[in-house]
Amino acid sequence: MNETPTTGSDIRPTGSRIQNTAPELHTTGSKIQYTGSRIQKIGSTTHHPGSTSPNTGSRIRPTLRPLALTAALAATAFTFPPATALAAPAQDGTVTLTIRHLDRSGADASAYTTHVTGVSGPGADVREQPHDPSGTVTLRLPKGRYLLDSTLEAPSEGSGTDWIVQPRLDLDHDTTVTVDARTTAPVDVRPPEDGARPRHAVSFVEVNHGGATRSANLISSATGLRVAHLGPAAEPGSVTAWVDSYWSGARADYGLGYRFTSDRALTGLVRKPAPADLATLRVRAADRDGTGGTGFVSFQPSEGTSAGLTTPVTRPGIATFLVTPERGRWDLGYTAPGTAGAPPNQYEESDVPVRAGASTTHTFDNAVLGPALDPSADAPPAGVRDGDRLSLDLPLLADGDGHAPSAPAFRSATTTLHRDGVLVGTHRGDPGRASFTLDAPDRARYRLTATALHGTGTRAGRTTAVWTFDSAATTAPTALPLSVVRFTPPLALDGTAPAGTDLRVPVTVQGPAAGAGLRSLRVQVSADGGTTWAAVPVVDGAVVIRNPAQGRTVSLRATLTDTEGNTLDQTLGHAYRTR
Repeated sequence: MNETPTTGSDIRPTGSRIQNTAPELHTTGSKIQYTGSRIQKIGSTTHHPGSTSPNTGSRIRPTLRPLALTAALAATAFTFPPATALAAPAQDGTVTLTIRHLDRSGADASAYTTHVTGVSGPGADVREQPHDPSGTVTLRLPKGRYLLDSTLEAPSEGSGTDWIVQPRLDLDHDTTVTVDARTTAPVDVRPPEDGARPRHAVSFVEVNHGGATRSANLISSATGLRVAHLGPAAEPGSVTAWVDSYWSGARADYGLGYRFTSDRALTGLVRKPAPADLATLRVRAADRDGTGGTGFVSFQPSEGTSAGLTTPVTRPGIATFLVTPERGRWDLGYTAPGTAGAPPNQYEESDVPVRAGASTTHTFDNAVLGPALDPSADAPPAGVRDGDRLSLDLPLLADGDGHAPSAPAFRSATTTLHRDGVLVGTHRGDPGRASFTLDAPDRARYRLTATALHGTGTRAGRTTAVWTFDSAATTAPTALPLSVVRFTPPLALDGTAPAGTDLRVPVTVQGPAAGAGLRSLRVQVSADGGTTWAAVPVVDGAVVIRNPAQGRTVSLRATLTDTEGNTLDQTLGHAYRTR
């Protein structure tokens, strides 16, 4: 697969050089340094319970959200300014740490990057990046527990990188540490496809001690890396290490990740999985408007820090990834081609479970567009009443798989709120997003209407959802009883279904009316743009629709009432077309 612009940091290959065309590289709290043939984070990350970190997607998670380095990590690169070392501590209560660096020949090394990070004790906040061309550096540090990691470049070009990590460095007296590249062992993690091209690898060590978490990582080429543990073992289970190796092949892209928890950092790692050991993730990129273009698909492990891979896909098209189940769940992202003057539209599917030998397929940006609720347990409510404020934040134009777009394409959008039949306010723009201030605290019947017009010509569609519910002023944020209905017909990647055939369309209720919360549900279908409607029964969670002639459209309508008397009237005009 060709090297192409990425999402997130948008790193592009320019000859033999890596060029950063966008300054925002989102990390877990530290800068990233590009030096020679590898990328290394300056310093280490500190995690506090309950903290979050910035990312390039819509969910916040303590990871490097897809930097997605599609450029080959080799040759000349650029370097961010190094982190500023803290001022030397006072002599009282300090000890001397001497670090000697040796290369693979046993000679003093001059090409190295070393970080000393405080973990616990008086030096818990210390961040040092010492360097001396002689290969030996001396520091005065407060007594305490430290994490040390050092990267050494091999003397000859293209010989690789050595990464040595000491997860437990207890300084209670003057100490000398020798970082010796001759102690490292190879990291050889490769896919079962001859000719697959190595992209990059992410090596990560996380240390927990005394209620604190510190970490170090290295982003390198997927080949030529050697690693080693240094020093005594830490406490059992206090060290987590993982390696994610990314490759591109003729058949698929590969994400080969392995995670270990023990008392030590890794010394070498060899993994050569067979095809049956891998899980398949397929991403289908739709082209509802028939405009073609190239989208970009990214993938990376859901848990922990990683820098995933991004690959182009020509719409309509399919991207295939083979991944290791040992790394846990995986995240997928898709960026649809943008239009002039509009931001790119991004989707994501997080925490995708995988199993060796099994395939999972996710489709992005296809019909039927409509309202959707986030099914995750920790998702915020789509509508909230907080005192005299009533707010709506609901994806009104989620795609056929329920993925919420980051920047939905629409022609117009309006949200209105009525209280006991009297207009409270109108909000225009931002489909499914609005906030209103209420001047009456008493309980009343509200009607909330959200509508959006999208597409052009025969592909134009109108999505409308009307909710009614009772509400009164609250003393704390309270979820509104908003339900939606999802229609998920099996459509081609151009958003069409065969003309003149019976099509089974699954119907799913989300929100308070789901399951036992549903009192009544009625579904209607129109083949003339909503001029006339015909009721279709919901049987075993689906309706059967007789598709009209070629080139026509099918509109869908659902009305429901939940067991508390709250209602929804939802219309999806021109939901899909026939071919």
